[in-house]
Amino acid sequence: MRVFACTRDDRLLRIEEHDGSWTAASVLEGVSAQAVAADDRRVLVGTRGNGTFLSLDSGESWQHLGLPEADVLSVAISAADGAMYAGSEPSRLFVSRHGERWEELEALQDIPSRPQWSFPPRPWTHHVRWIAPDPHRAERLLVGIELGGLMYSDDGGATFSDHRPGAKRDTHAIAWHPTREGVAYQAAGDGAAVSRDGGLNWQPADRGRDLPYCWALSPDPVSPERWYVSAASGPRAAHAGATAHGRLYRWDDGWQPLQLPSESMPYALAALDGELIVGTADGRILRSRDDGETWSDLAGQVDPILAMSATLEPKPVA
Repeated sequence: MRVFACTRDDRLLRIEEHDGSWTAASVLEGVSAQAVAADDRRVLVGTRGNGTFLSLDSGESWQHLGLPEADVLSVAISAADGAMYAGSEPSRLFVSRHGERWEELEALQDIPSRPQWSFPPRPWTHHVRWIAPDPHRAERLLVGIELGGLMYSDDGGATFSDHRPGAKRDTHAIAWHPTREGVAYQAAGDGAAVSRDGGLNWQPADRGRDLPYCWALSPDPVSPERWYVSAASGPRAAHAGATAHGRLYRWDDGWQPLQLPSESMPYALAALDGELIVGTADGRILRSRDDGETWSDLAGQVDPILAMSATLEPKPVA
């Protein structure tokens, strides 16, 4: 496994194993990295103030991909067709399907509820907080607006429906299950929800969780009925930098709290190849191989984590 992590000191770290030990190396510096998506050797990074950066060699070299908006708070790479997505503040959505050129998906601007979108800390604006292309159907796309709701497209973004029934409004993270088609998950400031009909309708998933403000999520790649969220008592507790605190939960027909080595906010999650990875607000990368029951540090103390993406290390090119 290879992990890419955005940190609060304007760096992107690559965490990987060498000779049985894990190391963290800075592969992109001097940019305010806010979001990252990795797929094989491609790494796409969204920044505040500098648009997007793309690496085609796992972070060894970078190219700047210009966008009409400089603040990019969400990125994604489709597992279905390889398309790259970027979401900005104010809320605009872009796609690159054939190379490096960005095309705006302008239908996002036509959603009826758009005049009511507003991000509470900066009420004059709002942003695309999360982009989730369906890994099974390239034309299906979920987009979370903070604060505005969860939007749906089944034609690659040519059109969008408004906020989906039953979904939470304050979207923070969205994920599709990688192997079970039609199952999707949402973490939001007003709770968590799940869809089992391809993102059309959503049901709340809040039973057993004592902290209401959900932030990060990751599905278990094997079992669609098991997934993980992090949560805090509210936005102040969740986003207090290195002092932020919260808990990690696992869904097993209800939320079960998991014991981490500290009470630091689990700010980013990734589950892949039998491992669960947690990036914390105080700068730790934790790994569990037993569904969150026990933990080990991957790379010691690093800088506070903002976002994270994990991928299996690609095989060497023959």
